[in-house]
Amino acid sequence: MPTEVLYSVKATATGGGREGHAKTEDGVMDVTLVKPKELGGTGEGGVNPEQLFATGYSACFLGAMHFYAGQKKVKVPEDATVTVSAGIGPREDMGFGLDVTIEVSLPGLEKDVAEDLVAGAHKVCPYSHATKGSLNITPKLV
Repeated sequence: MPTEVLYSVKATATGGGREGHAKTEDGVMDVTLVKPKELGGTGEGGVNPEQLFATGYSACFLGAMHFYAGQKKVKVPEDATVTVSAGIGPREDMGFGLDVTIEVSLPGLEKDVAEDLVAGAHKVCPYSHATKGSLNITPKLV
């Protein structure tokens, strides 16, 4: 838990969960939810929770990397990218689990500096912190 909440958002999903609708209270995000073909849905005309998770995590991780780099007085290249892949599948103990990978590209930075930024971002990123202990995620420099 943070010591002080600096920003908060509220979102509500309606319908069948994976087939329905979700929006933020402020109306900025308003999406149709569709089940992927691989899970028995059409996969068309909307987004799914894994897409939303991967998008949010990649943006958050990149922001965390900029924060950490600022602390280290290092400039993150303008063409830096963070790609998060999120997969879903059954767990042995019932239910479903996520499989998440993070790939980071930091063109032009020396390898040791880039690796430090990736490791530092993983330490300070709220998504990485929230999934610690439940998902085995090791960000990879590409």
